[in-house]
Amino acid sequence: MPNTIIMKPNNDERRRYWTQQMDEAYDFMMRALEIPVAECGEPLASIETAVKDSGIKVLFSQSDIVPGMKRQFYLRKKLVEPFLKAARELNDKGWMLIVEDGYRTTTMQKKLSLLPQVFDAVIERCFWEHGDLPPVDLVRRRLAALTAAHPKNGTHMSASAIDISVQEIATGKEVDRGRPYLELSELTPMESPFIEKAALENRLAIRYVMESNGFLAYPYEFWHYNQGDVYEAILHKTGQPARYGAVHCDLTTGEITPVEDPMETLNSNVEIEQAMNDALARIEKIQS
Repeated sequence: MPNTIIMKPNNDERRRYWTQQMDEAYDFMMRALEIPVAECGEPLASIETAVKDSGIKVLFSQSDIVPGMKRQFYLRKKLVEPFLKAARELNDKGWMLIVEDGYRTTTMQKKLSLLPQVFDAVIERCFWEHGDLPPVDLVRRRLAALTAAHPKNGTHMSASAIDISVQEIATGKEVDRGRPYLELSELTPMESPFIEKAALENRLAIRYVMESNGFLAYPYEFWHYNQGDVYEAILHKTGQPARYGAVHCDLTTGEITPVEDPMETLNSNVEIEQAMNDALARIEKIQS
């Protein structure tokens, strides 16, 4: 276990930590855009189907990712077996994976970033960080750090990432990780010093199981794990192209087609500014 200091609550310390971590996360995302991708063409496979045939206890989120769009619990085919091994090891510990999210289309990712409950949370954090009405560029940077602004650095679009929660099998209670998915605060980074020791230990125990099976933890979100993509190239310093890039997929066959322009900005500054104005109007209405 790392020598992480559990800090007592202090708004200035929390704000400094949040700013530092989000700046690091944004830089990470920009580095991911520079990683070459040698798309291997591997198809997608349903992890729900794999779980049904395995006898392993796993739950899947039943919520829409955005209104009218069901979550798509798919990974690249060669990642399914490592996923099942990790899930089985967690079962052996008395825990059960809850898969919150899997593969996302570019349309899903675009709409998710501007979803009111996501965007409003980001705006509120930017107000807290900035101390006043935040500039559009700050909102854009924070949104890009937390939700991915391009297909290339959004590994859900590569079908190489999953978001997870974990539940106790015996009690049905969620395993304490400091806050539940989807937390957007200074508690969000994996090793946040503002969570209790027991919650940190749970995060690290889960991370150990996932990483033992090849799924690397994204340092700035305690629920996000990925494998074989641009994040792994950075985290493992492979010096090699990523084998999984952003793809479109025919889910009836699993066959993929690379996204035409993975460097495309999913939401323009104009769209973000409009979403920001809409969020401010919603927040003002709540407060009035």
